[in-house]
Amino acid sequence: MRISGFSYLIKEGLKNVWNNRIMSIASVCVLISCLILTGSAVLFSMNVSQLVESVSDSNETTVYLENGLSKVEAVYVGRDLKKIKNIADAQYFPKEEAFEEFKGRLGEELFENMKGDNPLPDAYKVTMTDLSKYNETVDKIKALDGVQKISSRKELAQRLSSINSLVQTLSFWIVLALGIISLFIISNTIRATMYSRRFEISIMKSVGATDAFVRIPFVVEGVTIGLIASVISTVALVFLYDGIMSIVSSLIHIEVMPIMSVIWYVALIFVLAGVVIGALSGFISIRKYLKKEGNEILGW
Repeated sequence: MRISGFSYLIKEGLKNVWNNRIMSIASVCVLISCLILTGSAVLFSMNVSQLVESVSDSNETTVYLENGLSKVEAVYVGRDLKKIKNIADAQYFPKEEAFEEFKGRLGEELFENMKGDNPLPDAYKVTMTDLSKYNETVDKIKALDGVQKISSRKELAQRLSSINSLVQTLSFWIVLALGIISLFIISNTIRATMYSRRFEISIMKSVGATDAFVRIPFVVEGVTIGLIASVISTVALVFLYDGIMSIVSSLIHIEVMPIMSVIWYVALIFVLAGVVIGALSGFISIRKYLKKEGNEILGW
């Protein structure tokens, strides 16, 4: 196909958007809604993941050592702890420091009769990389020589891991459902365009026009609708996200992910989604017309 012929088909596709502007506007609005909801679901999932990660980083599991271990032996236990794959960090917490911490919390009066005796063991404060592997990691810690017991946070670890998995699963199904809805709406818009141009399609097929020649304008129409919706959705999501998250962070005092740190990824995903959904809509919508010839298209 020559460049002039291809440019003609592009112009025809753009004309379709304008000539059917009421349906095109409706399709753009529906796709904007779907993209914003999809983007919101993804950003919500990313914020929850960030929150879970920050909580897990601050959620330290205390590993108590056996009484009577020397400082050198305690250092060797710490070395073995750090060799376990799921352990991100292991900070030594000497019993003297723990004793002073308890005195500061409970008051020195409670410890006057102890005459300086310190019954607390040395310990390590351990941070795990993946809370879903909590039980497996605890078993490995307990197997180390010199470890007496572990302060279990199994329930908290399981809850954090479950919340993160649930949000990611819900986000996936929301994205899938909204994508199908968008595809259906834009397909109907393009079908309306094809119905109004059925005489033209019939003539083109009768004179031997190829399927690609007939299809391209409708694919261009779908892609144009997708591009317009993706640009508007990106701008709208920025303002919507900033407004909602500023309220949320002021109410519950949590650190949220700044939208500008991921805006280019969001914009790229929106553009790709809009183009793919629009192109598929145009491709699918005209397929049944391309299987017919001349009078069959008109129903004669």
